[in-house]
Amino acid sequence: MNYGQGIIMNEFLEKTSFDISDIIKILPHRYPFILIDKIEIKEPEKSLTALKNVTINEPFFQGHFPGQPVMPGVLSLEVLCQAGSFLMLNQVEDPLTKNMFFTTVESARFKKPIVPGDQLVIEVELVKKKLNLCKFHGTCSVDNRLAVDALFTANLVDRAEE
Repeated sequence: MNYGQGIIMNEFLEKTSFDISDIIKILPHRYPFILIDKIEIKEPEKSLTALKNVTINEPFFQGHFPGQPVMPGVLSLEVLCQAGSFLMLNQVEDPLTKNMFFTTVESARFKKPIVPGDQLVIEVELVKKKLNLCKFHGTCSVDNRLAVDALFTANLVDRAEE
């Protein structure tokens, strides 16, 4: 790790609120696959709340479904996974050398369709961590109504060098 990057990462360890410019410094995702707009750490290494503003401009709405746009369920799981990744990567010594690869979705319930104009409130909690394996519980809500509820696991792995 170079000196400048170390200073930036130390600042992140002390922050609890992150905007999109902070998020893309930690997560490896880029447009059109960065799906989180804002993050608030509730308890470091334990839980966070994130926001995703769903707009008609999202590329998946062109084909899912014309005339009745609905956010694909797998992308709501991806939102939860990105939030879980941020929760863990934000706390490792050199997050730019690590990735989270999601390995299991133990359960997922889709309670309400997510449509353009919705604001997803994403809650993710670390349930258990053993070595590099992390188990998370996450929910997506819209207007205080549960849209998605999932239990999933991921491994913290070394990021491939470019």
